[in-house]
Amino acid sequence: MALNLIKLCVGCDSVEDLEEWISFRLDERRRAGEPVEQYHTTRMTPTRGAELLDGGSLYWVIKGNVQCRQQLLEIRPFVDEQGISRCKLVLDPKVIRTDWQPRRAFQGWRYLKAEDAPADLGAGRAGLAEMPAKLRQELADLGLL
Repeated sequence: MALNLIKLCVGCDSVEDLEEWISFRLDERRRAGEPVEQYHTTRMTPTRGAELLDGGSLYWVIKGNVQCRQQLLEIRPFVDEQGISRCKLVLDPKVIRTDWQPRRAFQGWRYLKAEDAPADLGAGRAGLAEMPAKLRQELADLGLL
């Protein structure tokens, strides 16, 4: 079973916001002649990298709920200009919506076992992804999602 990461998606109010941000950043890199890849920079490098790269994903917590995930493609440790160790989590830019799963706020990222991760929205429930974010949030707050 793959191991995953979970992280707060700070600054995004919805999955649509995250998708727009990813698209914007990829376009910026394309225009700048940089490699067109999506990554998230973190302070800590996961020690269980091999497990994460064996099919793992980064699950995003948006507005108090896990709402989506992106597959982890690579983990790149590096040292920044100030001499601080950091890590780039290279992600598939495709955002996969999941069942909503409530999560309290936390700092950094955490490991997430496959059995504790929310399921992807399947074909029979794809209509949930089309529902406006505000309505999804209200239904989640009522415990209906």
